[in-house]
Amino acid sequence: MDPVLLHIYYQQNPQVEIIPKRVKLSVAQILRKASLWAFAFGFLIFLILYAPSLIFMALGASKSSYLLFRKAEDTPSTTISYQAKVDDYQPRLDTSLPLENRVSIPSVGINTKINEMPYENYEEALKVGVWRVPDFGTPYERKAPVILAAHRYGYLRWSVPYRLKNSFYNLPKVKVGDTVEIIWRQRKYIYEVYAEGKGEEIADYSADLILYTCEDLNSPVRIFKYARLIRV
Repeated sequence: MDPVLLHIYYQQNPQVEIIPKRVKLSVAQILRKASLWAFAFGFLIFLILYAPSLIFMALGASKSSYLLFRKAEDTPSTTISYQAKVDDYQPRLDTSLPLENRVSIPSVGINTKINEMPYENYEEALKVGVWRVPDFGTPYERKAPVILAAHRYGYLRWSVPYRLKNSFYNLPKVKVGDTVEIIWRQRKYIYEVYAEGKGEEIADYSADLILYTCEDLNSPVRIFKYARLIRV
């Protein structure tokens, strides 16, 4: 064969490469890795948002609710010496306010209905949000502290916005000096948080308002916030 042609033959033939296949394999690998990362990220977000509810369901709603409510039942109001100063102060009646009783904590975005249920049906109240412990005081009749309880994590069917607004998920973020507003029979009562604590029992029954929730899903320890009624 002519040396020139032979040179051209060997020069051209080795250049036959499957470049498109390499590009396709590279794109496929990138897409596969991207899909795996997307799945992992989505699963992580799911755990962050819903793991508390899944654990809550695994532990049993009744058990978790019982941990929240137990001490309120064990300590009836008749055995408590309410030492807070009681006076005749009442906010003015405002017919523009909602008819339903509500509690709001502006600093953490809580704004929800106060649910009234007897002890035997307390879980029905906790399923939707905040429960006023019966046999204690009301904002209007201050014979004893007003005690409000709610779950932190709640139920799987709750959306994240619902949980943040209607449960005590963010109660630990409430600080001394923050205000709590209660609309009761179309009167707005404003309280100021003066103390907080953790434990299995309420430590200060001289407060005008006591808010509490469980610290963890399966813990008897509760987070308490104590507040005084202020004149406005």
